[in-house]
Amino acid sequence: MQLAQGADLAQGADLVQGADLVQSVDWLAIAPPALTALVALVILVADLFVPEARKRLLGWTAIGGLAAALALLAPLRAGDRSTFCLTAATQLRACSYTADTFTLVIQFLVLAGALVTALLSLDDTDGTRRKLPAGEYWFLLLSSAAGAALLPASRDLATLVVALEVASLPAFALVGLRRGDKMSGEAALKFFLSSVTATAVTLLGVSFVYAATGTLHLTEVAQRLGDVPGPLQTLARTGVVLTLVGFAFKTAAVPFHFWVPDTYVGAPLPVAAYLSVVGKAVGFSGIILVTVVAFPSYADVWGPALAVLAALTMSAGNVAALRQVSTRAWSAVRLLAWSSVAQAGYLLVPIAAAAYSGDDQIGSTVAYALMYAAVNLGAFAVVALVARTHPEARISDFRGLYATSPAAALAMAFFLLNLAGLPPGIIGLFAKVTVFSAAIDAGLGWLAVIMGVNVVIGLAYYLRWTALLFRRPEGAAAPAGPVVSLRTTAPATLAVALTAVAGVVLSGWPQFALRYASNSLF
Repeated sequence: MQLAQGADLAQGADLVQGADLVQSVDWLAIAPPALTALVALVILVADLFVPEARKRLLGWTAIGGLAAALALLAPLRAGDRSTFCLTAATQLRACSYTADTFTLVIQFLVLAGALVTALLSLDDTDGTRRKLPAGEYWFLLLSSAAGAALLPASRDLATLVVALEVASLPAFALVGLRRGDKMSGEAALKFFLSSVTATAVTLLGVSFVYAATGTLHLTEVAQRLGDVPGPLQTLARTGVVLTLVGFAFKTAAVPFHFWVPDTYVGAPLPVAAYLSVVGKAVGFSGIILVTVVAFPSYADVWGPALAVLAALTMSAGNVAALRQVSTRAWSAVRLLAWSSVAQAGYLLVPIAAAAYSGDDQIGSTVAYALMYAAVNLGAFAVVALVARTHPEARISDFRGLYATSPAAALAMAFFLLNLAGLPPGIIGLFAKVTVFSAAIDAGLGWLAVIMGVNVVIGLAYYLRWTALLFRRPEGAAAPAGPVVSLRTTAPATLAVALTAVAGVVLSGWPQFALRYASNSLF
C-alpha cells in the first residue's frame, strides 16, 4: 500500500516535470499589487532628487499610485482570472496567482486601508515640518501594501510565504521610523522578534507539508493530504498545526498577541492604524487560504483549534480593553489595540465554523472585515487628530470634544458604536449577527454564548468612551469653555470623511458587505 502511494507521488512529480513550464502572464490580473510595487520603487529613486521643500510631492505620488491600483480592480470584478499556471498532461491546472472574488475584496480592503493611512501620514512627512523621513516612509508603506495585496491572490505555499514577508518586513521599519524615539525602537524590536518567530514556525510547517505531499500548490496539497502514507501522517499533521500557529501570530490571536499594545503605542499613529486593519487582513487571508483551500481534510484539527483561539482572543481582548484607565498616557491607543485583539476573535469564528459546515461561512469573515476596516481606520484617524494637540492621546483628552469639534465627535461616536454593534452603526450590528449566525449554523453554540458575553463586555468600554465625547469639559463652568481643540488639515480631514462615508454607506446599504456572508468566495 505504501509503495503504491509512493509511486503516486513520484508520478505526480513526473507530471509536474512534464508540465508546460513556459508560463503566460496575465498582466491585468497582477496589475494592482504590481503597480503599487512599481510606484514604491519610483518614490525611492525620486527621493534622491526631490529637494526637501518639495518632499510632499512624494506623498501625493503615493496616494495617486494607491488610487490607481484601486481603480485597476474594476476590470477584474468578474473574479475569474488566474496566471502563473502549470498545465500538466492531465486535466490538473495548478496556478500560483488567482484573482477571484475573495482576492478582489481583500485587495480592495488592503489598498483602501493603505490609501487612508497615506492621507493620515501626509502632514507627518511634509518637508517643512516632517516627523518621518518622507522617501523611506512612502517606499516602506507601498512595499508593505504591495505584499499585502499579493497575499490573498497567492495559491501556492511559496508565494504565500513570500507575500507574507513582503508585507511584514517593511512594517517593522515603519514602526521604528521615528528616529531618536526609544518607545518606537522598543516597539519595532518586539514586533520584529514576534514576527520572525512566526515566520520561522510558518516555514517549518510549510516544509513539513511539502515533505508529506510533494507539492506547494494549495489545490494539490488539498488533494494529496487525504492520501498521505501512514509514516508521513504525523509529519503532515504537525505541518498543518505549525502553519496555523505561524499565522496566528500575524493575526494577534491569543496567546500570540503580546506584541500588539506596545507596538501600536510605539508606532506612529497612522502606522498603528495600518497594522490594525491591513495587518489583520494579511493574517486572516493567510489563515483562510491554508485552512479552507489547502487543509480541508484536516478540518478536525484546525476547526476545534480555531474555535478555542477565537474564544480566548475575544475574551482576553475585551477584558484588557475594559481595564484601561482613561487618564493613563496613550490609553486611547491601548484601548483600540486591545479592541483589535477582541475583533480578531470575532473574525476567527466563521473560519472555525467552516470546518463544520463548509466554506460558505468564510463570507461572514469577509463581511465583518469590511465593516471593521472602515470604522477602525476612522477611529484611529480621529485619535490622530486629537493627538496633535494632546500628544499622549489619553481617553480623557476626548472629554468635551463635541463642544469644539462636533463633526469629529459625531464621527468618533459613530465609529465606536459600529465597533460595539449598536445603532446607528447598522453595519456593525449586522456584521456581528452574521458571525453569530455562522457559529450557530455550525453547531458551535458554546462559542456563540461566549461571543454574546464578550459583545456585552465590549459595550461597556465603547459606550463609556462615546459618552465622554459629549460631557462638559472638566473645569468648565458652562458648556462654552472646552479644553479640547483640534488642528485639522485637509488630508487628515479627508481621511476621517472617507471612513465615515464608508461606514454610513455600509450601514445604509449593508447588502454590499453582507452578500458575501451567504456565498462561497472560492
